[in-house]
This record gives sequence, structure tokens and C-alpha cells, in this order.
Amino acid sequence: MPQFTTKKMNTYLFFKIPSAYFSGVRVSKISENEIQATVKYSWRSMNPFKSIYWAVQGMASELVTGILVMKHIAESKQNISMLVTYQTANFYKKARGRITFSCIDEEKIAKAVTETIKTKEGQTFDLIAEGFDEQGDMVSSFMYQWSIKVKK
Repeated sequence: MPQFTTKKMNTYLFFKIPSAYFSGVRVSKISENEIQATVKYSWRSMNPFKSIYWAVQGMASELVTGILVMKHIAESKQNISMLVTYQTANFYKKARGRITFSCIDEEKIAKAVTETIKTKEGQTFDLIAEGFDEQGDMVSSFMYQWSIKVKK
């Protein structure tokens, strides 16, 4: 089973999702049930309205949900595919400074992975990633619908 560390995930980000890495997205915390990524307002991540571009926030938020899914798949030791099938977002205030996105919906993933292994049928589940600024205010919330299936 691969180890999921912040260093390894940031290296993965550099090689597999360079646009996110270049924009300043970094994995900052990996624990048993939570993944966090941060992005800082800079010339690489800004929009014309002096906040972090929504797409950069989307990369950080998808990353935290995706790493959690990847972690559960790796722990299952099964060959399981994963795909985002739907996404929606809400924005509450301008994203300035350092924004931290986190996802803690690991129970949904564990249940779906167990079910897809047991039934050999695809499973879908929704994961929420919320972004907070340095003052603790929520700036955005993203919902990703993930689909997983055991590969034949």
C-alpha cells in the first residue's frame, strides 16, 4: 500500500497536476479521516477582482476529496477506478490570503468502496470540500459526486 504523506502528494501534484501546483495548491495535512490543501492569493492564483480564481479553488477542493478517495482505494488493495461525475460550488466571500480546503467525509468512501468490492457494481457518493480563510470564515464550498467501480 502506498504511503500517503504530504510530501508524496505534493510531488504527485507537481508531476500529475502541474497546473494546480503552479497555481500554488499544496497538500498541507493528511490524517486518518481528513485531508487539507491550501492555496494562497498571489499573481498565479488571482482573478481580475483581486481574489483567488474560482478554478484554483476548485483544483484545491477536488484534490482533497480525490486524495481521500485514492487513500481508501489503496487501502482496499483492489483495482478500482474513480471519476468525478458531477460538481457544484457555492461562493460566500472573496478568497484572499491563504485558503484552506478540507474534506472529512471518509465514512461515505469506506462504505462505497466496501459495497463496490462486494457487489462488483459501481457506486456513487457525494463529498464536500469547504474552504476557509485565515479568519476562519468560509469562502467557498464544493460538492463532488464521485463514481467508483471495480475494474475487470
